[in-house]
Amino acid sequence: MPAEAEKPFAYAILRLVPCIERGESLNVGLCLFCRQFDFLELRTHLDPERVAAVAPELDTGSVSRQLESIEAVISGDPAAGALAAMPQSERFGWLAAPSSTVIQASDVHTGLTASPEAELERLFSTLVL
Repeated sequence: MPAEAEKPFAYAILRLVPCIERGESLNVGLCLFCRQFDFLELRTHLDPERVAAVAPELDTGSVSRQLESIEAVISGDPAAGALAAMPQSERFGWLAAPSSTVIQASDVHTGLTASPEAELERLFSTLVL
């Protein structure tokens, strides 16, 4: 059986920005979208010790709830409302849109892959964990 052809994908890193004035951030998630493989997935990881080193006063419980809400939208969970009902490309666009909240997305990056699942794991391990 021939190997799967590589298809284009896009990804954005989710960053925790506890204090915009200080310009510090921690990578807390990665979202990968590949239209040709019908793939949109978000992985998150919030390390309380790393957060405490940068922003000891920050409520990590609140940040965890925000990440869970974003995950629900990206996964298309009906309980997440109208945003979750949008097509995958629009959910990815919503996530990657510039914002001034505590959770912000990086610029969108692109690449080619034959396995979006494996690419997500590789990027998540390299850029978030």
